[in-house]
Amino acid sequence: MYTVYILLTSGNTFYIGQTNNLEKRLREHRAKNSRSAKYLRSFESFELVYTETVDNVSEALKREHQLRQLTHTQKEKLIKSIKNSS
Repeated sequence: MYTVYILLTSGNTFYIGQTNNLEKRLREHRAKNSRSAKYLRSFESFELVYTETVDNVSEALKREHQLRQLTHTQKEKLIKSIKNSS
């Protein structure tokens, strides 16, 4: 299983990624070292705002690409729709 995720940065921007171990990946991002995403290192903090589980890495990469094509407003709507359905 793979997780596609969206992080909201302290600069109000989104970072989209995928991993097979979300907790480990979030620790790596927070460490701001060579294993973290270079993009996230320039922000004070971030918050996990969206996750989606898929069966394999191929699906994860495809979904990650789809999410990256969305506008900021579309991403906000997606996140809001998930929060409202919880």
